[in-house]
Amino acid sequence: MQKISEVVASTLKKMRDYAKPGMTARELDDFGGRLMNEAGAKSAPKLTYGFPGWTCISINHEVAHGIPSESKILQEGDLINIDVSAELDGFWADNGGSFILGEDINNHQPLVDASKMILQKAIGRIKGGVKISEIGRFIEMEARKSGFKVIKNLAGHGVGRSLHEDPHEILNCYDHDNKQRFKKNTVVAIETFISTNSTFANQQKDGWTLTGNKGGYVAQHEHTIIVTDGTPVILTAANEIY
Repeated sequence: MQKISEVVASTLKKMRDYAKPGMTARELDDFGGRLMNEAGAKSAPKLTYGFPGWTCISINHEVAHGIPSESKILQEGDLINIDVSAELDGFWADNGGSFILGEDINNHQPLVDASKMILQKAIGRIKGGVKISEIGRFIEMEARKSGFKVIKNLAGHGVGRSLHEDPHEILNCYDHDNKQRFKKNTVVAIETFISTNSTFANQQKDGWTLTGNKGGYVAQHEHTIIVTDGTPVILTAANEIY
């Protein structure tokens, strides 16, 4: 888990550093694909779902699962999200992060900062025995305090021997019906989806890209962590998302 987590984390960081205005999303994705291939890792979305890209690259009004196509040209001030997940030697890890390309001419920084801060705080509250629904409640409450909303139908999940394992839904909101608790020595991918306007993500006609039901922008940040009796171990810390 440490090895594959290091691969996806370093790939995410290097892709973020590599991104430049004028570049296509396909170029950025191919760069990430090369890094994973060099490490002997296989792209999880491609391997699991036949996704048309090595990584998911979502720009501006896209919430998640954005296709890294040649028609997407990166521009100064864009809100970009890269989600990198992969498999190596039978183990899987997942991470992602939103960032602003170049100068923040569209004032996205408060949203990005809120997403990072909320993820950091939420991870700090996770340990064996904690109710999953309480972490969702905390994320939603922190988003509201910051003047934002959450996407309620996207979630973190267990990860390890496959991309999505139990617990399958670590939501960004309170789910009264979810009685599950975090278990010590399990591995989960925790992610925030912090939004300016929307509360649900809808799939577009391409069958992949998700956009918000009320428009606006969404920032996502994600770490793969080991749940312990105390502070979690962040396996993807090398992505330096905060």
